[in-house]
Amino acid sequence: MLLSQAPSSTHRPFYYTVEPSKSSVARKHVRDARVAMLFSQAPSAAATQRPRRVRLPPPYAHAGAGEETYGGAVRATEAAETILRNGLRAESMPRHVAVVMDGNARWARARGLPVEEGHLAGRRALERMVRLSRAWGVRAITAFACSHESLSRPKVRLDARRFQFSCLHYLAAKPDAREGVRLHVIGDSPRRPTSLMNAAREAYEATRDNSDLVLMLAIGYSGRRDIVQACQGLAEEAQRGKLRPEDIDDALIADKLGTSVAGEFSCPDLLIRTSGEQRLSNFLLWQSAYSELYFTDTMWPDFDDDEYLRALTSYQKRDRRFGKRKV
Repeated sequence: MLLSQAPSSTHRPFYYTVEPSKSSVARKHVRDARVAMLFSQAPSAAATQRPRRVRLPPPYAHAGAGEETYGGAVRATEAAETILRNGLRAESMPRHVAVVMDGNARWARARGLPVEEGHLAGRRALERMVRLSRAWGVRAITAFACSHESLSRPKVRLDARRFQFSCLHYLAAKPDAREGVRLHVIGDSPRRPTSLMNAAREAYEATRDNSDLVLMLAIGYSGRRDIVQACQGLAEEAQRGKLRPEDIDDALIADKLGTSVAGEFSCPDLLIRTSGEQRLSNFLLWQSAYSELYFTDTMWPDFDDDEYLRALTSYQKRDRRFGKRKV
């Protein structure tokens, strides 16, 4: 089939005009003729049918002949054009973006859909953010999938597991999703099922050699618990004589936190929360000390390219001082 782009605005959705190729028209004409002979019907007029319009995924999900897959030179060029067209500066993009993916269940209920459909839509939103972030130069993402406290509630625990398994399965199973992306699961909750942690280990093993972007899924995560465990680890080292209490500083504590797997990008520059809630909810309490916060009423499944660009535009308008006063 031949694809020719139909006129459209620069906004999604993307539509294409699909025209049958000559070979496909010929094959269909012969097939229709054979059917007509068998049933004594006139040949179908399908070979002369008008082109039809169908909705396809956006262009970045496809690579033409000879092109690199998403994240290659072709995709990087398109991504650069996108951010420039929206007035963003590539050199001022956040290196680490954290997101509280809130609103999956409410999104589904508002549409009369099962909660599972909301989590599926939420997974697609995460896939989209990962692709765009990698193309735009973001080096780390921390996605808050489920809190330590939420796992104590049976209904929330079940819904959270479905969402988490969905994300892990996609990233571990699809090469195009994990291209250049290294996946880690952070958090420490005894309520996380063994099957989930096995899936997390498999996903990590499948992506451990990737280095373009670090994706940290926070599952059963608690910011306070993260800090407590870091302090406990340092206290044990001091007790064994490996360090002195006066040697403990910000850097040593940061090295013991869950996001330390991202190395120099362990602290988020931008923290996004969707669905209208305006609080951290015990997420990355230490790491977000100087993060820029962005809150939106948009539900997480609806957090698309334009929403992400709005968040990044807001971020680039901020004057980051890290607690210091400019003279």
